[in-house]
Amino acid sequence: MTAAFKTLDDFDLDRKRVLVRVDLNVPVKDGKVSDATRIERVAHTIQEIANKGGLPILLAHFGRPKGKVDPEMSLKVVVDALHRIIGKPVHFASTDWTDVSEAKTVIDGAESGSVVLLENTRFHPGEEKNDAALVATMASLGDLYVNDAFSAAHRAHASTEGLAQKLPSAAGRAMEAELKALEKGLGNPQKPVIAIVGGAKVSSKIDLLENLVSKVEALVIGGGMANTFIYALGYDVGKSLCERDLKETALRIMDKAEEARCALILPIDGVVAWHFKADTPSRVYGLDAIDKDGMVLDAGPQSVEKIKTAINEAKTIVWNGPLGAFEMTPFDTATVEVARHAAERTRKGFLTSVAGGGDTVAALAHAGVKDSFTYVSTAGGAFLEWMEGKPLPGVDALKRG
Repeated sequence: MTAAFKTLDDFDLDRKRVLVRVDLNVPVKDGKVSDATRIERVAHTIQEIANKGGLPILLAHFGRPKGKVDPEMSLKVVVDALHRIIGKPVHFASTDWTDVSEAKTVIDGAESGSVVLLENTRFHPGEEKNDAALVATMASLGDLYVNDAFSAAHRAHASTEGLAQKLPSAAGRAMEAELKALEKGLGNPQKPVIAIVGGAKVSSKIDLLENLVSKVEALVIGGGMANTFIYALGYDVGKSLCERDLKETALRIMDKAEEARCALILPIDGVVAWHFKADTPSRVYGLDAIDKDGMVLDAGPQSVEKIKTAINEAKTIVWNGPLGAFEMTPFDTATVEVARHAAERTRKGFLTSVAGGGDTVAALAHAGVKDSFTYVSTAGGAFLEWMEGKPLPGVDALKRG
């Protein structure tokens, strides 16, 4: 996959104005960045461009201003965090993207080794419409374009897809690392491959499940969505979260898995509680004996051992979604145990492990193994669409002509 893309190594960056699409859509509390993970991910690219004599000019969105200027969603709030993390002067240029004269003045006056941050790209309605006029305006500010925001690559926006068509383009270091990891996950993985898909609802992951059964040797289904499959097999899941109207969908996915010779691994026991809250009384039930007044909130110990055994037989794991209500003890047990087992296999060199999605990242962090997986994507929607096998416009636009 990555051979199809140019990188920073393919360009002479000295004295070049480099438009860099980054993800700075970070959480803010009391006027300060409260989690700088996304800034840290793109710091290497920004620093490398500046160190090689180029001027990084950062493009990013922040929140959902819906094409209008909203001071509450100004990117000025991230300037201090940017400066602290990249260790270089950061000049902020305000613009509503209809008049970029101030941006040009700031860019022209920026000293060597500094960075320019432009205002929220979504302050202009043409950003999300991939408007040609806005693309031309943005392109007028730079000589080269670098996309380092995989998390926005599933959107065909002016700053993600349009600019890549307008200027000589490359993938930044974070994008490059993400593409390499995804190639190892599903593009050209070491087999056997096992996928773990959890979360609350089947309805949000139908495309994902249907794509995976044709790509992997084993598919683990966990979380609340597993209840729908268990119900489809004829079991009573009591008051558990269950999309009963998707019974036929679940059966269709099971049939597709059988046709593709993909082993579908469902829970064989569950941790049942009668109240949806932490540390509430619970007990383990087999699938044929779930209390009609109870809720399955986690996979049981037999299910965990079954998943561990499947991981032992795999060389690659791709993970999206927790196996239970991991935010509440003791219903985090299955997710934590399986995550730690996968991490241990990874550390020993037996497994390539790729994970992504907001809940997944939080779950792996909760288990204390986020840094022990081969790669953990913070991309959210883009990671999910990649797992679904859908084209990513921001990535496709970077492919060599």
